[in-house]
Amino acid sequence: MDFAFDARTEELRAKLLAFMDEYVYPAEAVAHEQRERLASPWETVPVVEELKAEARRQGLWNLFLPDSEYGAGLTNLQYAPLAEIMGRSPQLAPTVTNCAAPDTGNMEVLTQFGDERQQKQWLEPLLAGEIRSAFAMTEPDVASSDATNITTHIERDGDEYVITGRKWYISGAMHPDCKIFIVMGKTDPDGEDIRRQQSMVLVPRDTPGVTVKRAMQVFGYEDHYHGGHAEVIFDHARVPVSNLVGEDGGGFAIAQARLGPGRIHHCMRLIGMAERAIELMCRRAVSRNAFGKSLAQQGVVHNWIADARVTVEQLRLLVLKTAWLMDTVGNRGAHTEIQSIKIATPRAVVDILDRAIQLHGAGGVSQDFPLAELYAGARTLMIADGPDEVHQRSLARRELKRYL
Repeated sequence: MDFAFDARTEELRAKLLAFMDEYVYPAEAVAHEQRERLASPWETVPVVEELKAEARRQGLWNLFLPDSEYGAGLTNLQYAPLAEIMGRSPQLAPTVTNCAAPDTGNMEVLTQFGDERQQKQWLEPLLAGEIRSAFAMTEPDVASSDATNITTHIERDGDEYVITGRKWYISGAMHPDCKIFIVMGKTDPDGEDIRRQQSMVLVPRDTPGVTVKRAMQVFGYEDHYHGGHAEVIFDHARVPVSNLVGEDGGGFAIAQARLGPGRIHHCMRLIGMAERAIELMCRRAVSRNAFGKSLAQQGVVHNWIADARVTVEQLRLLVLKTAWLMDTVGNRGAHTEIQSIKIATPRAVVDILDRAIQLHGAGGVSQDFPLAELYAGARTLMIADGPDEVHQRSLARRELKRYL
């Protein structure tokens, strides 16, 4: 086995690490200060636009997209260590490199399933970072862990689709530059195959009948950099039939294609979050004294740091294996590993962040350190893109099938 990164990955890693040190980390405090002076918290802070321009200048742009016509043309294995680096500053780094969810998944959908008109109208400005987007799937009135439960109706009326439904935690929808929704709903609610009842349509934000009702908080955070999370109402919103993404009844399959890469991208970034937490733990431990000696001399702190290092190394190997499998045998062939990292990574990183918060005392839960916000993001990923229990159920069934 060869565990070394290839030449292109090493080159991009070096550029990205330097970009983080020189631009991103110093901008974290600046961005918070600038946001306090904005008329609306959803506006983009000036430093973000400055960093986007610099990232584009350095070629650190659309690194997530494997299609070389539109993106960097990297494999999952090449992108994994880059996503990890960006995960060390998950609010800023993915945004300023145009590698932030939900835009990444939406660009992948439009690349794979969008027609030429849809790509021209929506994909190209997304790739350029000129607009933002949202993916409207989750609903408050049903258990959205089972995507076949969705109740939003997409009814055909002549040359138009009429969309009626209520969605929530629609990431990106609060951003003023969010111009397009990819909406999943049922075009054939009575169809025999429950996985062919759903379709996806493109709904411009300014469509009559579309209301962004309110921002949804996550542990009290509004996630401004990613455009927040919103409750969105579709009240007989009409769009042309040509706004269908892919084929009628293909919504469930498109959702699965979209969520596979999204899950591994989240896990890559989570490892970066854990590395940031370990760094903060070590810096705190050597700088604070309690009961006559530094925290770095306390046995329990040794255990926390050692356990965190072992855990991160284990997770990284599993994520890299998963990325390699996705590149070599496809998402379906890597299904077990994708589910494994989706189960293991958020859970383990939450534990590491919890120890880091404990080590920082009151500072750990404050706005003076990034740990509380990192914790909120990591804990949310035990639910997002399918709750852990759904993946455990599927994974266990696949294991048991060999013995039945």
